[in-house]
Amino acid sequence: MIKKLRLPPGFTAPTRSTYEDLVATAITRADLRDDVRGINASIALIQRTRGGGWPTEPVTEEFNFVDIVWHELEFREGASFTYVVRDAGRGYLGCCYLYPMGRRTELTEALLEHDVDISWWVTQGAYEHGYYRTLYHALRHWLAEQFPFGAPYYSNTEIPPE
Repeated sequence: MIKKLRLPPGFTAPTRSTYEDLVATAITRADLRDDVRGINASIALIQRTRGGGWPTEPVTEEFNFVDIVWHELEFREGASFTYVVRDAGRGYLGCCYLYPMGRRTELTEALLEHDVDISWWVTQGAYEHGYYRTLYHALRHWLAEQFPFGAPYYSNTEIPPE
């Protein structure tokens, strides 16, 4: 079962958000090559920190193109929100996702109170420079300041300390 995101009438998700030196933009086809490179160079780290069933193997540009188009469509429809994250110098760091509860994480009775499932990953180099933790704090800030969700669930396997 998937719990649809509840958005107020007229709500428009930001297509760009900043926090410290991070810049998150709604993912588009223009991000394809950076995204493929980032995913394929970071599979073990993504599996360890984000968890879940993806990625299990390197992705191709053809596969990832379809995935990105799906993310673009869902963003436009307000069904989910996927962002590419870069540092202020425009270097690719990773992605973050705002999904309806039940899509990524099994919806259990204990999770019914949550209204959005938040997950993210960063490349190995970004992780080594502390961006995994910084992105977690950025997400907490963005959710509080720019989105109408009151009970987010951070579903990554590795949650940084406050």
